[in-house]
Amino acid sequence: MSLILQAASHCPGADLEKVVTIEREASLAGLRVVDDLLDRASLDEGLFLSGLAGEMGWDWLPALAPDSDSSSELKQVCPARLALRHRLLPLSFERPTLKKTKGKKTEKVDEEKPDVLVMACYDPFDLLARQAVARSVPRRIRWCMAPRTELLRAIQGFYGVGADTFEDILKNRAADFDDAHLRDEANIIDADDAEASVVKFVNQIIREGLAQRATDIHIEPVHDNLRIRYRIDGQLLEVPVPENIRELQSSVLARVKVMAKLDIAEKRLPQDGRINLKLDNQSIDVRVATIPSVEGESISLRLLGQERFTLDRLGLTPDYRAKIDLLLAKPNGIVLVTGPTGSGKSTTLYTFLSSLNTIHRRIVTIEDPVEHKLSGVVQIAVKPEINLTFASGLRSILRGDPNVVMIGEIRDLETAEIAVRASLTGHLVFSTLHTNDSIGGITRLVEMGVEPFLVASSVRAFLAQRLVRSLCPHCRQLAHYSRDQLKACGFIEGVGKDIYTTAPTGCSACRNTGYHGRMAIYEIALVSNGMQDLISRKASANEMLRFARKEGFISLREYGWRKVLEGATTLEEVMRVTSEDFLE
Repeated sequence: MSLILQAASHCPGADLEKVVTIEREASLAGLRVVDDLLDRASLDEGLFLSGLAGEMGWDWLPALAPDSDSSSELKQVCPARLALRHRLLPLSFERPTLKKTKGKKTEKVDEEKPDVLVMACYDPFDLLARQAVARSVPRRIRWCMAPRTELLRAIQGFYGVGADTFEDILKNRAADFDDAHLRDEANIIDADDAEASVVKFVNQIIREGLAQRATDIHIEPVHDNLRIRYRIDGQLLEVPVPENIRELQSSVLARVKVMAKLDIAEKRLPQDGRINLKLDNQSIDVRVATIPSVEGESISLRLLGQERFTLDRLGLTPDYRAKIDLLLAKPNGIVLVTGPTGSGKSTTLYTFLSSLNTIHRRIVTIEDPVEHKLSGVVQIAVKPEINLTFASGLRSILRGDPNVVMIGEIRDLETAEIAVRASLTGHLVFSTLHTNDSIGGITRLVEMGVEPFLVASSVRAFLAQRLVRSLCPHCRQLAHYSRDQLKACGFIEGVGKDIYTTAPTGCSACRNTGYHGRMAIYEIALVSNGMQDLISRKASANEMLRFARKEGFISLREYGWRKVLEGATTLEEVMRVTSEDFLE
């Protein structure tokens, strides 16, 4: 029985005949046997590879941590290009040990010989990797094995994103290096065989961000380094970068500005632009914003993929879905989505427009900026420099015979009054407001200067929302909250029911965070006949909230509790983004 077959026998339920077939096919095709088995044979990665390590007599390391004191020397002995290409990770140096011979005698090892390099891999049958190490590393090697997922994560964490390209750039960099070569490159980021250049290095940063589901990439000079951070599931995570990356700071920033068609010579003023990228034949839209700082220019990239906007994606509960369907069926009126920046308001509005987008409706939007392009929808971008504002653009839109109008944001009285007029003349209007809750949207419009009776007669509903992180389905576990803890949070309905929380260390699927993706929680304040009376006579927010509760209003926090009971998110996430309702 082969070593692979013996290792596979450690995995419960493994189809050994399939393992033999895959091993034979991969060997004949010259493929990586271990990769093929893990991908096609559905073997448990930990059990199979640890069993293989045991069969070979190699050490098994379920967790990897390269020696931090020797990191510079480790990278010098095993450079990034070698490690990334062959999927290897140098861990530490160790002195040679006394060597035992068959005659039970001990042979002394010459202590003048180089240290032994401890090297981790997950495929002991990759002879090309072993040969490359033998040629390039002037040390004796002690091999050990680790899980594939853990190893690949540790390699990137140790060397940093784009480290192999970065090494080649510094090696080949000419004394008269400038940014001229950055100007004429196409914005295609899946050309893996391109020669080493700043262009490829920037492409790798963006490609890695997309692979990790980042919504934003921040490239920021800080003191003596260039910091790169990805926003994943709403949280900023710092990305390991190659050492001495500050040497290429100006070139990296210039390349991004060239891609966004910005002025690379202007470093004193903020600039905004867009990049249209191609990755695996898929279009990626990127919004770019530069901000001058005392340490140099900081650049933010908002990654916008070709998303599909459907009501199912919003994850609404059945009763909320019925309310939304009712609002979208209205022939006229205003529906306002409220919430802070980054709470998903634009996604909700695009979803509403997509559901209404038929051949029989003319939909026109005015936005700042246009985040997603919707086929069949006329979209206008605000340009204050030529006096194309929300108000002036909205006047023109209303002369263009629209059925549905979307205003990116109601910021002033003039825009609000035109929106009200549009709704009263038979148009269905969608827009956003920056308020903390749905009832607050009513007082915000009145404070802006809109007459209360106009608010009451034109607005159909205020919808507030927040984004919470979704529990990782692979590693979530039951939480153990006491009755007093739940009652202190106001979560009375959770007493005695199963509530899930994150695993202490997460798993590889969620980057050890316990969360994977985000979801929205909502509250909807419908403007019923009774609510119209309260608005018209300028009732207080507390009065309107009491009345809304009598009509079945559910707050953001209460809606979040529903998602906690479904096992979709955690108690802590709901508490983080919502506040308790206080009635005087």
